[in-house]
Amino acid sequence: MNFARKLVKALEVPHIHGERAPSGLQFVSSDDLLPVPLEERTWTAFSYVAFWGTTSINVSTWMITSSMIVLGMSWWQAWLAIWIGYGVITPFVVLLGRPGAVFHVTFPVVNRASFGIFGSLWCVFNRATMACVWYGVQTSIGGSCVLVMLRAMWPSVNNIPNSMPLSSGTNTRDFMCFIIFWVISLPFIWPPVHKIRHFFTFKMIIAPVACIAFMIWCIVKAKGVGPIVKQPATIHGSELAWAIISSACICISNLTTLLTNAPDFGSRAKTPSAPIISQLWSIPFSYGLICLFGVIVSSSSQTIYGEVIWSPVDLLGKFLDNNPSPGTRFGVWFIAFSFVIAQIGTNICANSVSAGCDLTALFPRFINIRRGGYISAIIGLVMCPWNLVKNSSRFSSYISAYSVFMSAIAGVMATEYYFVRKGHYNVADLYVTRKGSWYWYNYGFNPRAYAAYVAGIAINVVGFAGETGTPVPAAATHIFDLSFFTGFGTSSIVYYLLNRMFPVPGAADVFEEIDVSGYEERMTDCDEDKDYSTEKESSTVQI
Repeated sequence: MNFARKLVKALEVPHIHGERAPSGLQFVSSDDLLPVPLEERTWTAFSYVAFWGTTSINVSTWMITSSMIVLGMSWWQAWLAIWIGYGVITPFVVLLGRPGAVFHVTFPVVNRASFGIFGSLWCVFNRATMACVWYGVQTSIGGSCVLVMLRAMWPSVNNIPNSMPLSSGTNTRDFMCFIIFWVISLPFIWPPVHKIRHFFTFKMIIAPVACIAFMIWCIVKAKGVGPIVKQPATIHGSELAWAIISSACICISNLTTLLTNAPDFGSRAKTPSAPIISQLWSIPFSYGLICLFGVIVSSSSQTIYGEVIWSPVDLLGKFLDNNPSPGTRFGVWFIAFSFVIAQIGTNICANSVSAGCDLTALFPRFINIRRGGYISAIIGLVMCPWNLVKNSSRFSSYISAYSVFMSAIAGVMATEYYFVRKGHYNVADLYVTRKGSWYWYNYGFNPRAYAAYVAGIAINVVGFAGETGTPVPAAATHIFDLSFFTGFGTSSIVYYLLNRMFPVPGAADVFEEIDVSGYEERMTDCDEDKDYSTEKESSTVQI
């Protein structure tokens, strides 16, 4: 029994700032759940520009335009849809991240304000699941980049004999490259969140240089930009309009998971204004630019090889066929290396940190952000993500389903902050489990939030069934095409009406971003008292 107690004690997360927790309850509070200390609020406006620049530069973003052109749009119509999609979702990212930037708390804690201390755990679990799945998928894509790198150095790597069974869904060569990428990603999970901005800066230097070099190389090789940028649209009228709308909504769905956990990075802001203007222009600009590179490079590939190659990794692999020159091999190696760095950056900022923050809320006694990040890496390995990537239709349906869940959660959170309590927070009550707390509701669950959440999902259920192949009316399909807006809007309206009928403690009439508990001021005073006591003891010793 003593051994078991010692083992549990050894597995517990060290609580450096444990005395800051108002309740001292280990199942609702830890260092990584408490407001971010002043010394860790280091993210400036440039940090957010670098963050979104690094998040956008990856293989998945590069290929977004391909699905739109296949629908029958011209390249500029597809690019317009991308700008519309990311331009529309960006203000929501800023709005959802605002509580984190003002009160310096992460998504799991912000979610407590609307769903309740314990009611938030389901939302956090959903977000953590999504982050772990995406970690594995992005790692699988990163493994394909590693393969191209190794082929550029040692061409014989491509001929490694397979010793894995067909049921595994992969082969020895690809699995080896997956493991290499997985292993080299692990050290990047270690740094605390407020310091990983330095890696974003490094990626912002090397990745754009590689993308521009890749585009210029392809244009020179093709002696022009290729036929895709010249071909007209093959659809018109209402069909074209809905194609643009649905394509824009695909872009919105791609950011829905990052939308909900916007407070995770907002909590590290040096000032509340740092994430506003910087994100409003950097998000659509970053994604729009990378998609433009993808269109031009793929268009050039049609001239070079007689077929459109949308994947930059596959195109780089083509460059290595038929005994390329040393110069070509070095160029491919450098670009593939840059994509490896890009995939690591995307995985860290979009997945491992998010999973770490979420898992911390689920098991605060034993998990912190760092441990949560490594858990997401392990889950990303054992889930065999190459099978998801290989079956793209199933994976797309899965992502569409989860975006519906996330949009309903986001609608409740936004309405809670801006229209119900109107910026008024009780930070101290976010960490207590007693009746009378603002966020206790009904035994830690807010039934208003769950009713709105279910309503936001229900409106898209029929359309989702159509996405999986079941015949449904056209109206349901169009509603699902707008799933973010229908889910977000429905949950917002229902939540607001329920709060008007059944008011909650702290509901305000005037918008004012204020912590009514004065939590941070009290903690600052405590720190000053400790410093004063330490100085006094030191002076006594010297005497």
